Amino acid sequence: MQPPISAHILAIIGLGNPGSQYYYHRHNIGFRVIDALARNYSAQWQARENMERTEIMINNKKVLLIKPQTFMNSSGKVIPFLLKRGIKAENILVIHDELELPFGKIKIKIGGSAKGHNGLRSIIATCGKEFVRLRFGIDRPEQKELVPHYVLQNFAEDSASVDALIEQAVDMIEELFDKSK
Repeated sequence: MQPPISAHILAIIGLGNPGSQYYYHRHNIGFRVIDALARNYSAQWQARENMERTEIMINNKKVLLIKPQTFMNSSGKVIPFLLKRGIKAENILVIHDELELPFGKIKIKIGGSAKGHNGLRSIIATCGKEFVRLRFGIDRPEQKELVPHYVLQNFAEDSASVDALIEQAVDMIEELFDKSK
């Protein structure tokens, strides 16, 4: 029998772009979810190297939280820091925006391709694709050429709906660790 996903998770990476001007963009939902998770544990972020990081305890398990400060396309630059600590791809949960899911859908899966997501592409190039993903649905524009502009815009949906989904994503992460009891 396979151990639960959380038995392997030692680090959670939220994807986004650094800078307050980007914070509410669709592409930054990974930062927003990981910030909400950190707040639940009164964690304090520390800027180190090319990332902000902190540690929390979820159900007596130490978990490293990371926000790359390299901009989305270079998110994988945080992976060597994890590898030096013995944290491999299968020990990582990455939180990211997902064009392939409608707004309001949140799914957890293991592995897969980048599907055009440059942050995921950067991480895959550095450690392979067998990490856990929390895919936060942002929907997609009808025309493919609008995607770069679309992900760098604020959500069109009301902020209360987005905030409720962020809390749902945090709950899903915490539930992963509840299953490992």
